[in-house]
Amino acid sequence: MGIGTGIALFVIGAILAFAVNVDLGGFVNLALIGYILMGAGVVVFLISLVLTLRRRSSVSTTRSAVDPASGEQVTRRTTDSDPLV
Repeated sequence: MGIGTGIALFVIGAILAFAVNVDLGGFVNLALIGYILMGAGVVVFLISLVLTLRRRSSVSTTRSAVDPASGEQVTRRTTDSDPLV
């Protein structure tokens, strides 16, 4: 959802900055608002991308031990695909 919001903000900002040519009497500068929305869209996109990639990371743990009864080496491997949840 955040990635789509970032893209939508960027597109709306680009339309305001480059495609709209309306003079509102000097009260509102639509090009500046468009640049601000484009910057906000990039920031939202990058933050949501980092959070998405961080959420998908996996943690793998390997433990080795020697069984005292038989003398065999025992290896245990566990993998957590989503450690934040």
